[in-house]
Amino acid sequence: MEETVTVALGRRAYGVKIGRGLLESLGAEARELSLGKASAVVSDTNVAALYGQRVMRSLEAAGFHPIAVTVPAGEKSKSMEKAEWICERMIEAGMDRKAWVLALGGGVVGDLAGFVAAIYYRGIALVQAPTTIVAQVDSAVGGKTGVNSRTGKNLIGAFLQPRLVVADVDTLATLPEREFNEGFAEVIKHGAIRDRTLLDAVASLDRANLAPILRRNVEIKAAIVAADEEERTGERALLNFGHTIGHGIEAAAGYGQLLHGEAISLGLVAACRLSVQKAGLEKAEADRVVELLKQFKLPVTLPAGISMDAIMAALKSDKKFEDGNIRFVLCPRLGEAFVSKDVTLEDVRGAVEALTGA
Repeated sequence: MEETVTVALGRRAYGVKIGRGLLESLGAEARELSLGKASAVVSDTNVAALYGQRVMRSLEAAGFHPIAVTVPAGEKSKSMEKAEWICERMIEAGMDRKAWVLALGGGVVGDLAGFVAAIYYRGIALVQAPTTIVAQVDSAVGGKTGVNSRTGKNLIGAFLQPRLVVADVDTLATLPEREFNEGFAEVIKHGAIRDRTLLDAVASLDRANLAPILRRNVEIKAAIVAADEEERTGERALLNFGHTIGHGIEAAAGYGQLLHGEAISLGLVAACRLSVQKAGLEKAEADRVVELLKQFKLPVTLPAGISMDAIMAALKSDKKFEDGNIRFVLCPRLGEAFVSKDVTLEDVRGAVEALTGA
């Protein structure tokens, strides 16, 4: 059974299709969008081996002329160098501004391929085919694209909404346990900021029926994006709950040492602690978030060897600073969140230090 959630952005609205066996019909879905015949299927070495040929055949059967562009799996591929390399492959293939990009993979591939689509010929069409929980519930929806710099995560990027998102639930069955679990950091985040009943669903997860949880997450993300597409009003900033500190930890650890969701898990623990201190979140509710993270074997204490100074340095280059002041998302109660300017760097340092013995 296939379900569609609409991201309501007026003339740029698009559907997020969620269901089983959707990769086989991807070509037919793309044909309905009146896209150009030439396309670049950007994937990584892991996903291309599993699904690349299936997607290429689907596109070819629908009359497209795709080329496969494959990057090494892992966060290190999310770089300006790899974005340039993909663009060069597309230029060599003779692709013009009518061409389009299909991002087939997890969050790294989606962000990287989306960034390529945003800059190639000053912007071409993008279709997302996310294959991880992180990507299906979060990063493939909303139009944020980008690559990492040496000093921080996602500091180089652009907004480009996809024309379509196809989330094939069957692809999640091939995820290694660690990659499956990391996605639930983002799921738990969505429950914490917008819908506490989602946390109940996560606590009693039925792996054989993931579609309802995926759909609810996409509904939450789609509503926030529709209300504040480019983070102008502060609504979309709520999606950064746990990410300010999480991104700092991810950068300080060295990209690839912690999975994105693992770093965000640590950020959520710290953000809950600050929410207790600064926003009146009940400790029992903060503890509930921590216990849910533990349920998915996500880290709640900082691994040894990550420098506190490196974390703080990475935090200061984060996009969530404005005029040197930090915008920190807090939860006064589970299911609600707001952006605070009352959290100081000293508060943040204390929350990070608490992770060493949380």
